[in-house]
Amino acid sequence: MRHLDFSPLYRSTVGFDRLFDMLDSASRTEASNNWPPYNIERTGEDRYRITMAVAGFAPEEINIVAQGNALLVTGQKKPDEEGVQYLHRGIAARAFKQSFDLADHVKVVGAGLENGLLTIELAREIPEAMKPRRIDIRSTDGAKTVEHAKAA
Repeated sequence: MRHLDFSPLYRSTVGFDRLFDMLDSASRTEASNNWPPYNIERTGEDRYRITMAVAGFAPEEINIVAQGNALLVTGQKKPDEEGVQYLHRGIAARAFKQSFDLADHVKVVGAGLENGLLTIELAREIPEAMKPRRIDIRSTDGAKTVEHAKAA
């Protein structure tokens, strides 16, 4: 029997967590090309946070673009100063590009970089027109409703 691994979809989407909780029955494995490492957290009913480990990158070297239902995070290091000779280079300085699929109405509400961790705050903001609303039932037999009784 074949097992479907939904972990790549689960790791790159925000706001679809209920769907993937139902579908994700296979064990999760980390792919080797997921750099930089990141976490996706649910911080409230309709709030999420993406935390990416981007040690060595300055804020001006990171670009965050939200377009439609996609979030793209890219990083490009500035060239090293001339004359610097590394005896060992263990801190990755390679460019990266990480994309995330966002559920409908999930918006980026803020981003920050502190201690080598980039945090992107997201919130699901459903427009008023899309929210459920109560519909008053009026009588068709000519009897006054509560609204009519107050007006009369």
